[in-house]
Amino acid sequence: MNKSSITLYSLSGLAAVGFPATALAAPVSPYADYGPLKTYAQSPIQSNSLTPLMRHGFSYTPGTVELYTTATIASVWAHTEEYNADYYQNALSIGSQWQINEKWLVALDYTWRFTANNHLDNVTTAFHDFFGIGQNGRDEVDDHSFDLSVPEYGIEIHDFNRETLGNAFTLYTSYQLLETERHGLSIGGSIYYNYVPSGPFETSNFEQAVQLNYGYRRDKHAFYAMLGLSYRNNDNVLVDIPYNTVALAAGVGYQYQLTPKHRLLAEYHIYEGTTDAASDLSQPSNEILLGYRYHFRHSAIEFSAVENIFNMDNSTDIAFTLGYRYRF
Repeated sequence: MNKSSITLYSLSGLAAVGFPATALAAPVSPYADYGPLKTYAQSPIQSNSLTPLMRHGFSYTPGTVELYTTATIASVWAHTEEYNADYYQNALSIGSQWQINEKWLVALDYTWRFTANNHLDNVTTAFHDFFGIGQNGRDEVDDHSFDLSVPEYGIEIHDFNRETLGNAFTLYTSYQLLETERHGLSIGGSIYYNYVPSGPFETSNFEQAVQLNYGYRRDKHAFYAMLGLSYRNNDNVLVDIPYNTVALAAGVGYQYQLTPKHRLLAEYHIYEGTTDAASDLSQPSNEILLGYRYHFRHSAIEFSAVENIFNMDNSTDIAFTLGYRYRF
């Protein structure tokens, strides 16, 4: 019996005993497209609740599994007559996704979000000076502080370095509505549970979201778009102020393939204001993301920088994310 016959016989045997067809999928192609950046919302409230993540509008090869991990450091600064926020937030995430078949994908993510001194105040101040942007009061307070104040609601939290902001699990699944060579459209839903057992940010909240993901690709160019809606029935997200039950999110993104190994990415995310407790927090937050991705044969390293625009008092000053993604 030759080698080809042995191979066919083996595959037939696996099928006969009911081995999942997805396990026989073709191997992941080298330098495969990883889609949008694996970078979560960085606005203080949106980052500590369920906010739709920009996702690929196309499906992957059936049976494809991706494992990933990301680390994020961010600096929060907001100074208004209604509230003050000056602290660092950081996040570590691990997760996976599985393309079950041509239509269905499922993903699971765990994120630990916490405060710790990441020394970004100096970077932020230098950035604003270099581009001639006003400091908005940053130069009037000490660097590396941890202060959160909302006087109207009796919230005064200070010196909360090394506290947990969130322990969040997110389960996501999507269904492929349309897919051609150029266009991909999927619909997805998420359920989210966040539990902090003690400390100044003690909470237990359960949230849901639904989103549409669109993708377009042609040669070295790829375009992404997302429209999502989050729902929560628990007011306690980060601190005890009234939050809106539903919130919209949208985003667009672009990827350019320099070479098979090098990709440049740019994204714009907009998130509806999540609370009417303060005027600035009721307005949309806007985030610009710039990213770079380096591809190995079956994995990729990506780096992104996030800067808020338009409203300086309802989003993170600046944030950086480093991630590693592996597929098999």
